[in-house]
Amino acid sequence: MIRVTVPLGERSYPVVVGAGARAVLPELLPPGRRAAIVTQDGIPFAVDPAREHRRFTIGHGEEHKTLATVERLCREFVQWGLTRADVVVGVGGGMVTDVAGFAASVHHRGVPVVHVATTLLAMVDAAIGGKTGVNLPEGKNLVGAYWQPAGVICDLDALTSLPEREQRCGAGEMAKYHFLTGDHLLGLPLGERVARCVEIKADVVAADERESGRRALLNYGHTLAHALEVADGYRMAHGEAVAVGLVFAARLARHLGRIDDRRVEEHLDVVGRAYGLGTEVPTGMDPDDLVALMARDKKALDGLTFVLDGPAGLEVVAAVPVDAVRAVLTDDRRSARA
Repeated sequence: MIRVTVPLGERSYPVVVGAGARAVLPELLPPGRRAAIVTQDGIPFAVDPAREHRRFTIGHGEEHKTLATVERLCREFVQWGLTRADVVVGVGGGMVTDVAGFAASVHHRGVPVVHVATTLLAMVDAAIGGKTGVNLPEGKNLVGAYWQPAGVICDLDALTSLPEREQRCGAGEMAKYHFLTGDHLLGLPLGERVARCVEIKADVVAADERESGRRALLNYGHTLAHALEVADGYRMAHGEAVAVGLVFAARLARHLGRIDDRRVEEHLDVVGRAYGLGTEVPTGMDPDDLVALMARDKKALDGLTFVLDGPAGLEVVAAVPVDAVRAVLTDDRRSARA
């Protein structure tokens, strides 16, 4: 097994990656009486916290990633008698870790949380770094809190039963890391690749825990991705949307004169050819609707804000001209129809 530390001083915590990693759960749990296990029905992955525990379930789908779900969880915690001396354990994918982490952050103003990630998306992104949150009708992840876990487990055994679409969803986030560092991740065995993604994210989080600067780079491809998810009623999986968002961001950067055709082709090589993901904005998407949704993005600073590639690598770029965004969106729609 591989252990990676997210270095946050007194709040540093381990991320354990490997087959059978769930066996270390009891040693990662902080002292306490009981554990509230937050998960979803149908996740074929049982954990044993080696202490008194109770299972709490949330619904599947982004329509359940809401404040109402968090309120219900917290009320159930109260009814069971969960206190700040206990712990929440999130077992599932990115939605579970987001919701369980947010519920833990607000219940009694903060209960420790440990995540057991069961999807590739959660392992390389959602469960790491302490960002939690839920959706509003106006947009994705607009309400949340920073609440670092006490530990994270990435048990590769959970991936053996993962549906193909969930594998693709994680691949979209994994592709992002190629452009953050330039690492050639595709040559690594899966466990080492997951661990390297965790290391990259851990370094970024340690330098900018609350996304006041460098951490925003982890949202590469996400400005359009979140808009696509909302516009499509969350039928489009997150990683699939991120894949499209990565290539769109590269094309937008080229349109603005920041990168050349060769660099756009590198994005297509990684996202489309290596990971086999879609790279075009789906047909039927209205550019004006997407622009309006992107304007609500939580990292928006001054008008439309994107993480864009450039001569010095990725950086946050504010006040991106609407006409440029609309032009690239229109070109993508034409490509999708061709």
